[in-house]
This record gives sequence, C-alpha cells and structure tokens, in this order.
Amino acid sequence: MNFLSRLADPLARRLLPGARGLDFGCGPSPVLAGMFSEAGFPCRPYDPFFFPDASPLSRQYDFVACSEVVEHAYDPAEIFALFGQLLAGGGVLGVMTRFHGMETPFGEWWYKRDPTHVCFYAESTMRWIAGQRGWSVDFPGPDVTLFSVPRQL
Repeated sequence: MNFLSRLADPLARRLLPGARGLDFGCGPSPVLAGMFSEAGFPCRPYDPFFFPDASPLSRQYDFVACSEVVEHAYDPAEIFALFGQLLAGGGVLGVMTRFHGMETPFGEWWYKRDPTHVCFYAESTMRWIAGQRGWSVDFPGPDVTLFSVPRQL
C-alpha cells in the first residue's frame, strides 16, 4: 500500500468528492481500487488476466489509475488512446512506471531485465504523449505522471 500511495495520494488530491474511477491493470488483487473506494472514490478493477470482464471498458470515468502497466504494452499508442476513451472530460489519468534516466546506461538498467517490460518511458516521453493527446501533464513524484483531459464544452 505504501508503494501504491505514491500514485494514489497525488491522484486523490486532484479528484472531486465522489469521483468514480477505474483501476486499469489491477493484477490479481485490486488493492488500488480498494484504496480509492475506501477514500470515497468508487473504483472498479480491470485486468485482462485477473479481472477480464470487459464491461468496465464500455463507460467513462473521472479518473483512471494505472500502476506498473504501461511498460507491458506492445502498442503504447493503443493503450493511451483507450485511456482517452475511458476518461470523461476533465478526467485525470494517473500512471506509475519506472522512468529511465540518464544516470544509468540503458544496457545496465535493472528495470529492462524483466522480459515482460517491452516499452520504457521518461518524463520527456510522457510530455510527448500529453502533447499528442492534447492533455496537460504533471509529475507529482518520482515515476508518477498525472495527465489531465480537457473539460468538454
């Protein structure tokens, strides 16, 4: 829970009371969804392997939380497009993934040794994604990105 609070806490501070969300890629135990729900933000779990019911993907949310998922995406454009569909106007997407920095050569970086990690990010990557999607972006802590979707008129 301490690890997940690095994403949950700054995301929760951005939410209006009662905001509804999705824990995308929650894994076998939807801890993040539980944390948000207990804090007064109803949150549904979704994971293609452990909670494969796709019905949560057919609606929009005030927020989507995604911890340690995007590095597994073979098509990051597709997953970020899906996030855009899942977010209502004014919604917030919280992503946590390890950023690669220049302090360690990529070939020596421990995070890339996981064979399921196929896509890697840095703050500059997240800024580029935000620009492509028309979102604003903020980095409230190490390896945490909050994207804000514009409100619809």
